[in-house]
Amino acid sequence: MPIRDMCRQHRAAGLVMAAAVLLAGCDYWPPALQTQIEQLRTELQTVTMEKAQLQNQMTSLTKAKDDLQMQVDDLSRTNRDKSTLIASLQSSVSTLQERLAKSAKPVAAKAPIAKVPPKPVVKTAQKAPVKKKTLTKSAVH
Repeated sequence: MPIRDMCRQHRAAGLVMAAAVLLAGCDYWPPALQTQIEQLRTELQTVTMEKAQLQNQMTSLTKAKDDLQMQVDDLSRTNRDKSTLIASLQSSVSTLQERLAKSAKPVAAKAPIAKVPPKPVVKTAQKAPVKKKTLTKSAVH
């Protein structure tokens, strides 16, 4: 048992020392590691700025999309209204054409009843053309 107790004591001491090192931290950083940390910080700042720019672009594109969607909705509504108006006007035109056709039939039927006989054409004799006298220089003085 004494050997087992010693192993447990060494393990416990090792854990205490490891915890002390972790809690105390390390003040020495090798130069290569410091350079790498600075590069990572710079990259992090660059990526953070790019993220902010992309979020701004996304916000503006979302707003533009919403504006365009509103325009599409307005145009669709206008198109639907105009289609309804066109259908109504076409119906009115067809109704008026039917009325016109019905009202033209009785007039056409009455026209043959009140037929007037055509007048006879009388031919007159043609007159001979009149000859013009030409003036000569001696007659003009």
